[in-house]
Amino acid sequence: MFKKSSLFILLAFSFLLSYSQNKGLSPLSKLSLLTVGTGEDLAAKFGHSAIRIQDPTLGIDEVYGYGTYNFEDPNFYLNFVKGKLDYTISRYPYPYFERSYVLEKRWIKEQQLDLNLAQRNAIIAFLEKNLLPENKFYKYDFLFENCATKIPEVFEITLGDNLKFDFSHLENQFTFRELIHQNLNVNSWSNFGIDLALGSVIDKKATPYEHLFLPLYVYKQMKYTTVNERPIVKSESVLLDIPEQDKGTFLLLSPAFWLAVLLLTVVLVTYKDIKEGGRSKWLDYGLFLVTGLAGALILFLWFGTDHLATKGNFNVLWAFAPNLFIAFNMGKKKLPKWLGAYMIILFLLLGVTTALWIIQFQVFSILLIFVLLALAIRYLFLYRYIKNNLKHS
Repeated sequence: MFKKSSLFILLAFSFLLSYSQNKGLSPLSKLSLLTVGTGEDLAAKFGHSAIRIQDPTLGIDEVYGYGTYNFEDPNFYLNFVKGKLDYTISRYPYPYFERSYVLEKRWIKEQQLDLNLAQRNAIIAFLEKNLLPENKFYKYDFLFENCATKIPEVFEITLGDNLKFDFSHLENQFTFRELIHQNLNVNSWSNFGIDLALGSVIDKKATPYEHLFLPLYVYKQMKYTTVNERPIVKSESVLLDIPEQDKGTFLLLSPAFWLAVLLLTVVLVTYKDIKEGGRSKWLDYGLFLVTGLAGALILFLWFGTDHLATKGNFNVLWAFAPNLFIAFNMGKKKLPKWLGAYMIILFLLLGVTTALWIIQFQVFSILLIFVLLALAIRYLFLYRYIKNNLKHS
């Protein structure tokens, strides 16, 4: 996001003054859709969409973009997590827009739109009205209210029935999760974290229109969209030609490596405990503490936030929140006998998780296999350990 400054305020005032004094754009004006490639940060993994207006007569070259936020807002991080953060539409000069993506090494493609002067004026007037303090804020939603979904919404409102989307070019219809995965490396912490945080609601098939929550799909769809029965895209060009940055994931830092280490550790420690007839309290305490904390976080995202995508998250079956309290029992030398029944419950919950995965009710990260195996091995060991101790007590 661009920080506010006296320069931006001056440029915004100049734009408003030029636009209002001339009662609209000149016949030489051009309106286009800008699509930006993916970046390294998680927030940039899905690209960006914006609208550009150029008018040499008025000396205008500005970009309108939704999905802007301010890190300096009070309670920014808390409101972001709770899904209550206000996002805004913003406007800034194109050179600043391009410069930011030069620094981030992300490509920019432009689609000039074949719109008449009245239609261009209607779109800019709508965007300018959105920029008013009483209109500019809205509640962001990753799937349904982001920088990409706002683009077709703007065109639908301003162009009305003259606008027609043709979705017949879509050869496959994906779920929301499949669409998200198209932008992420499966062996990355961002992908693993998203699959952990987002629930079963994103495993339903997205409608063709709902595919437009991703900027690249908006870009592709414009080629199959008409206005007044003519293709809306007049021409296409590449403004910033930068190849996609695919650095991959360093193996020793990847989740697959560390989750495999976790599984191997559980196998070796459990084998050692069986041979020696003991129990490694530190391992049990760690497993129950981490799974309990993860479960508490997932429940908070499900019930304590406004995020739609975090609802119905059955990761809570293996990341079982009560484990957070059981963890403190695991630090004791002698385990209470009722924990044997608790281990059976936990093992059954792992089975339910697997069943939900098989029937595709919720698709979990493929990397979760390491975690499920590690937990299953340890739960079975603990059940046997508690049972044997009861026999000898």
